[in-house]
Amino acid sequence: MNFLDIRTDFAFKKVFGSEGSKDILLSFLNAVLPFDDGKRITDLTIVDPYNIPMLKGMKDTFVDVKALLSDGTRVIIEMQILNHDGFEKRVLYNAAKNYSAQLVQGQAYHLLNPVIALTLTDFVMFPDSPRLMNCFKLLEKRDFIEYCDDIELVFIELPKFNKTETELETERDNWLYFIKNAAKLNDIPKNCGRDLAKAFGIANEANLSPEELELQHRKSEFIVIVQASLDMAIRQGKQEGIELGIELGKQEGIEQGKQEGIEQGIEQGKQEGIAESRRATVFSAHQAGVPVATIAQIVQMDSADVIALLASAMPD
Repeated sequence: MNFLDIRTDFAFKKVFGSEGSKDILLSFLNAVLPFDDGKRITDLTIVDPYNIPMLKGMKDTFVDVKALLSDGTRVIIEMQILNHDGFEKRVLYNAAKNYSAQLVQGQAYHLLNPVIALTLTDFVMFPDSPRLMNCFKLLEKRDFIEYCDDIELVFIELPKFNKTETELETERDNWLYFIKNAAKLNDIPKNCGRDLAKAFGIANEANLSPEELELQHRKSEFIVIVQASLDMAIRQGKQEGIELGIELGKQEGIEQGKQEGIEQGIEQGKQEGIAESRRATVFSAHQAGVPVATIAQIVQMDSADVIALLASAMPD
């Protein structure tokens, strides 16, 4: 058997957002959402269920599955494959938009229901946190008094989930293993529950129409192309940094600073620099008209520190 890559927008929406996926989505949310006091979702309605014409107009790197719980809570589930500038702000914006959109002009604010934004990322979003899941609410800074729990942001970083099939212990483990690894499997794992087995059935490529298979393959190819473009941009940026570092080193005329400038360009500041050489590089580059942001990259300093260093040399 061949299964879809659940991390793509088409597959994620089809598995969790189809007309017949209510029990699958309910089981998934109960497994991954950190509800207090053992609360469980008893019923939900899938908003804007999956259909191919809608998917053709969707963005290619993320997908929303929306559910309305029986208590009025709105849940937005998003699978994000590629990171981009401002992504964390977009998650907050979408949550706030779904919260405010509940009311029409003249309605009372007490009618607002909570919104949970559940985001799964295929990249590490919080490198300083070892936790697989991070949850955010509005809290007082010092005493952590809860202001309001109406908006909650929940993030799950798939690269931090590395369990093998034999190490799976909880329902959350089973669902995350399914999302991350389905495309690599040839058979449905043993001992998976009814809802997860149904999810594997929906993800089985043998059950898809030719149009659906074409769409899935096109989505996967697009992601590969975008990732390759990002990798190429990084390589080109590194090469430009090397060339600029060498050129600045030549312009310095100071042997020690020259050598250090080359090393900083090649290693992108990872090698420990000599303070005086770094300082000389900053001033020389500034005099040559190199932008502050470019200087900061070469000498591996914050732009603010570069500006402060340049300001310190200005006469009073």
